[in-house]
Amino acid sequence: MSSPEFAGLDVSGRVRAKDIQMAGVADVRRRVLMISGAIDTTDHDVSVTVNLPEPGRWQIIKSETNLTDQTWVAMQVVMDDESTFVNDPETLVMSRQFTKSFMTPDQRRLTFYGGEVRPGEAVLKVYEMETSARKPAYSYSRYSPVATDTLEQSEQTLEELVTNGMARRPMVEIVVPVTVIG
Repeated sequence: MSSPEFAGLDVSGRVRAKDIQMAGVADVRRRVLMISGAIDTTDHDVSVTVNLPEPGRWQIIKSETNLTDQTWVAMQVVMDDESTFVNDPETLVMSRQFTKSFMTPDQRRLTFYGGEVRPGEAVLKVYEMETSARKPAYSYSRYSPVATDTLEQSEQTLEELVTNGMARRPMVEIVVPVTVIG
């Protein structure tokens, strides 16, 4: 079956051909937000807005599948102006795939590195955030080494990205629906 052509209705340059939905569950009693989904873009960062039942301190458990054709060797999370990461001795900040993490002194940027997420694999991240908003937003960036770089060049680039942060790219915006339990 052929589709009719309508002048001015080609949105292929503005709208993604497919949406990879993310979904969340918030356990209010335990203050835990679990989010799962996938990332299918290599040339955009992902801006995530979460509909929380209430502001405050939340433990985030996030899993996402790498649907790209590139291996990620670092992931960066940057919080909005109303939110910060929690950085105290009792707080778990970890990723199953990455052995290291770096949080900026202002607690707005967190980078996981020292590992990799290959195409088709899922990455698991755990951290806590404090927010004064019911709809906090944060962005995710991923770093994949350039194929033509030497190992030394890739290591130097990664060190600079961890220290200085990853450059912002165009954003894909996602609003995560959250089911409330507890």
